[in-house]
Amino acid sequence: MVPALSAWPWENLGIYKYLLYGPLLAKVLYTRILEGSFKDDWCLHILIICVARSSLHQLWSTYVNMLFLTCNRRINQHGYDFKQIDKEWDWDNFILLQALIASMACYIDPPFIENVPLWNAKGFIIILSLHVGISEPLYYWVHRCFHESYLFNQYHSIHHSSPVLHPFTGATATFLEHLALTTVIGLPIIGSCMLGNGSRIMIYGYLLVFDFLRCLGHCNVEVVPHQLFDTLPSLRYLLYTPTYHSLHHTDMGTNFCLFMPFFDAIWKTLNSNSWELHKKTSTNAGKYRRNIPDFVFLGHVVDITSSIHAPFVIRSFASMPYTTRLFLLAYWPLAFIVMLMMWAWSKTFLISFYNLRGRLHETWSVPRFGFQYFLPFAKEGINKHIEEAILTANRLGVKVISLAALNKNEALNGGGTLFVNKHPNLKVRVVHGNTLTAAVILNEIREDVKEVFLTGATSKLGRAIALYLCRRSVRVLMLTSSKERFQKVQKEAPLEYQSYLVQVTKYQAARGCKTWIVGKWIKPGEQSCAPTGTHFHQFVVPPILSLRRDCTYGDLAAMRLPDDVQGLGNCEYTMDRGEVHACHAGGVVHLLEGWAHHEVGAIDVDRIDLVWNAALNHGLKPVSNVVTRQNSM
Repeated sequence: MVPALSAWPWENLGIYKYLLYGPLLAKVLYTRILEGSFKDDWCLHILIICVARSSLHQLWSTYVNMLFLTCNRRINQHGYDFKQIDKEWDWDNFILLQALIASMACYIDPPFIENVPLWNAKGFIIILSLHVGISEPLYYWVHRCFHESYLFNQYHSIHHSSPVLHPFTGATATFLEHLALTTVIGLPIIGSCMLGNGSRIMIYGYLLVFDFLRCLGHCNVEVVPHQLFDTLPSLRYLLYTPTYHSLHHTDMGTNFCLFMPFFDAIWKTLNSNSWELHKKTSTNAGKYRRNIPDFVFLGHVVDITSSIHAPFVIRSFASMPYTTRLFLLAYWPLAFIVMLMMWAWSKTFLISFYNLRGRLHETWSVPRFGFQYFLPFAKEGINKHIEEAILTANRLGVKVISLAALNKNEALNGGGTLFVNKHPNLKVRVVHGNTLTAAVILNEIREDVKEVFLTGATSKLGRAIALYLCRRSVRVLMLTSSKERFQKVQKEAPLEYQSYLVQVTKYQAARGCKTWIVGKWIKPGEQSCAPTGTHFHQFVVPPILSLRRDCTYGDLAAMRLPDDVQGLGNCEYTMDRGEVHACHAGGVVHLLEGWAHHEVGAIDVDRIDLVWNAALNHGLKPVSNVVTRQNSM
C-alpha cells in the first residue's frame, strides 16, 4: 500500500500536468484583454516566478553536466545513470505545487497581496531574520524527523536513493516532504508581508536565492573556494557547501541543516570531516586531472539541431535517442551562435563518461559539425584538432582512442593513418573501429542471401564488406563509376571468388536485388529503384531517410554495451539506451582484449570474425533495429 501523501496528485498525468498552469495563464490573458494591462496581476507574477525557478534549475543542470568545466571539481566521480535520470524526471513537481498554493492564497486574500509594494528595504532584513529564526531550525528538525525509521523508509528514502547528487536531486521528494518544504519557504514571505515590510522584489529574490542554494548543495561540484573560509572562518557556519551536504548523503546521521551549518554545530550533528574534505576538494580543483580514462571515443557534432542533444543542454532529452522535435526550433538560433563560437575558439572537449569493469571510458568531441568536414579549407584545421586530441590522450596515458564517423574519413586522414605515421611512437592505440562495424553489418545479412547491392563500394567499409561476402559466394553489385578502383578491390579477392564482384554504375542495376547495403547517401529517387520488400542496411552518417512504405530500414551499425556498464546516462545520437555505434564498440573491444596494434587504414578482412567473436565474448550484444516507414513516422 502506498503511504499517505507520498504520491503526487498529478502523477498519472505525465506531460499533461502542465495544463494545471492553464487557469493562471487564462487569468493573465483575461486581464490583459479586458483591462489592457498586466498591473497587479499576481497570476502573471506566479507564472514568471515558475519560469525563473525552472530556468535556474536548468542552468545549474547545464553547468554540472559541462564536464569540460567541472570534471576536476566533482565530489562523487560516478556518472548519472538512466535509472537516476528517470527517477528525477518530474523534479519540477514542487514548482507546480507551490504555484497552486500561491494562487489559492492570492484568491483567498486579494487585498493583502495587492498592497505589496515593488520595493521595501526593511523587508530584506525582516525576511532574513525570519529565515534564520524560523525556517532554518524548523527545516533542521523536520529533516531529522524524516530520518526516523518509519518516515525515512516510507518517504525520505526516495530522495536519498539517487547515488550521485544533482540539482534535480534536491527537488526530487514525495508530496508530503514538499508540503513541509513549502511551509519552510512560505513562513518568512508571509511573515514579512504581515509585518508590512514585504515587497515583490523581496519575494522574487527570496525564492530564487532559496532555490539557488538548494541547487548548490546538491550540485556535486565544489564551487565554493576554501580560501573564503580561511579568510572568514565564521562564514563556514553561515553557508554550507556542496561537499558539506554530500556528506549528509554518505553519512546520513550528520549535516541536516538547510543552508547554515551553525544549526548542526549547536545540535551536535556536524560531520567532523566537513571542513577538511571541502578544503581538499577545493584545493585539488584545477590542479590536475584526477581520473585518467583508459578509453576515449572521439566524436563530433552531426548537425546544429542534434547539438542540442548534448547532456549539458537538456539532460532528459539526452537520455533518450535523438529525434527531431518541434521544441528544438526554439534552441536553434542559440545553437547556431554556439556553432560559430566553437568554429572560432573552441578546442576538443569532454562530453560524457561511463565506467566498465573498473575502467573509465570517456567521449570527447571535436568542435566541428558534420557539414564542416566537407569544406575543403576546413580539412587542415579538423585534422589538427584530431591530432591534438590523440596527443593529449597519449600524454594522459589513455590506452585506446577510437575515431568516430567523419573523424576517420579516408579523404581526411586515411582512416587515421596520417596520425600514426606522423607519430610512430604513440603509446595510445588509435582505432577506427571499422572492423567491428563491418562485422555488425555482415552478421545482419541473412545466410540465404545470394546477392546484395552495395553503395560506397570502394570505401574502407565497402571494400571489406564486398571482399567478405564474395568469399561466402554472395554476388556483390558494387556501385562505382571508377573501373580502376573496382578492379583494385576485385584483385584482392581470391581468384575463385573474383567473379562474384560485379561493377555497376547505375541504381537501376539493382532493381531485382532486395538487399541493399548503403554506404553513401542516396536520394529519394534512387531509393525508388529498390524492389518491394527491400531491406536497407547502412553505414552512412546521417542515416538515410525511411521513405519507402514497402521496404524496411536498418539502423546504423551498433552494439549494446555489457550489462555491467555503470554511470551511463545519455544516448549516443539515435542509438537506444545502452547502445553505441559499432566504431565506438570496436574501440571498447580493442581495450578489453588488450590488443597492442593500431587499427587504422584498410580493414583486415581476416580479422572481422575474430573481432566479432571477441565482442560477443566480452558481453557486447548485437542490435538489430528494423524500421518500416510506418514505424518511423
